[in-house]
Amino acid sequence: MNNYSLKKKLFFFAAFFIKVIIAQAQPLSLSMTDAIHRGLTNYQSILAKRNLVNASTALVQNARNQYLPDVTASIQQAYGTVNGQFGVYSSYSGFSTLATSGPTSPSQNWSAAFGSIYLLNTNWEFVTFGRLQSRIDEAYKQLLLDSADLTQEKFVQGVKIAGAYLNLLISQRFIKDAQSNLDRTVFVQKTVRARTQSGLNAGVDSSIANAEVSSARLALIQAVNVEQQQRVQLCQLINIAPGELSLDSSFFEHSPGTFSTSFQVANNPQVQYFKSRIDLSTSTEKLLQKSINPGLNVFGTFQGKGTGFDYNYSAQNPYDYSKNYFDGVNPNRYNYLLGIGLGWNIISMAKIRQQVKAQEFVTEAFRNQYDLISTQLRDQLILSDEQIDNALKSLLEVPIEYKAASDAYLQKTVLYKNGLSNIVDVQQALYNLNKAEIDLSVAYINIWQALLLKSAASGDFDLFVKQVK
Repeated sequence: MNNYSLKKKLFFFAAFFIKVIIAQAQPLSLSMTDAIHRGLTNYQSILAKRNLVNASTALVQNARNQYLPDVTASIQQAYGTVNGQFGVYSSYSGFSTLATSGPTSPSQNWSAAFGSIYLLNTNWEFVTFGRLQSRIDEAYKQLLLDSADLTQEKFVQGVKIAGAYLNLLISQRFIKDAQSNLDRTVFVQKTVRARTQSGLNAGVDSSIANAEVSSARLALIQAVNVEQQQRVQLCQLINIAPGELSLDSSFFEHSPGTFSTSFQVANNPQVQYFKSRIDLSTSTEKLLQKSINPGLNVFGTFQGKGTGFDYNYSAQNPYDYSKNYFDGVNPNRYNYLLGIGLGWNIISMAKIRQQVKAQEFVTEAFRNQYDLISTQLRDQLILSDEQIDNALKSLLEVPIEYKAASDAYLQKTVLYKNGLSNIVDVQQALYNLNKAEIDLSVAYINIWQALLLKSAASGDFDLFVKQVK
């Protein structure tokens, strides 16, 4: 009973691992929409730009918070002497000066006690004459730029994924066509070998057939190599481990239903990104111009002070103080101050002038780049319409080419079997049929690629995605 139970467990254990191995060996089924979704969700550059948008959002709120007043609380407790002396001094170049509050005495006095000061300071620049609002506007324009950059990245990434998907799809079809061509050449090789061995054809026919088989095998190897490269590229774009992929072959069965869009090039996410760069640079210009404006401040201070020195302490009464810690840190005098002030750096105009001028040149450079990308996309839109027209014309011709090539191949092989044709004619028929198969596959993919090009140029990615089954 125990042996039977052990065998049963081993059987299920082995069956489980066999199932896992088989599941891993099966290619991953991946549709076009699934590939795009995976890429837009997982691709690292999109995740990075999304985090930059979050950072810009926080910086906008930070810019708004700059309007809040500064409130500083300070507690200081110290032990030291309070010798006073008439004179002038200045704190300069980082050297600190000890500030004391005590009487002057005819000689040095080393009497020391505890002292303390408790401060609550506030300063509020409640009128900035446009400086703060300009800083908020610049932060908001940076947020819009980062958001446009994210939108552009997702759009470009979606187009790249769709293009890589179509490239891999046609690469896989090339493998299928190359395999079909190899099967035909092997069939012809067997026919030639049989006729050569029976003396019905010259031996050179067998050599030609062998060479054709080798050429077909090399073409298949090359097709597999290209497919592997395209597969790795697609896997990188959607951030998954490279592996066998099963793609949607329906692209070879139908063409898009519509090729028109109401989108304007100006709405293309790539153009919008460059426009946002211009807007940000313009906001920076305004911020620099506003930075020379003055500021109106309200300020206030509340102070509590304690000392171990008595109010009667003087050169004539040098022993009227206490070394007790609590006598020094307990505040017994309070003061407050309220005020309003206007501050303006009148030399800032000269300092800022060249910065504003430099930023104006930067803005103009961004306008030049905006014009460049707009022109390129308009030209690309015209080209896409021309390619769509050419692809549609090709799709009408390739079925005729394929039928003719298929009929010619069948005819030449039958004639060769009956000794009514030569190996060169069969070889040419093989070449024509293989080319027709490739042209038929390419014709469908060219239509989809032309549509994708139009989507990329116009900015209407839904024009492509919504027609994908």
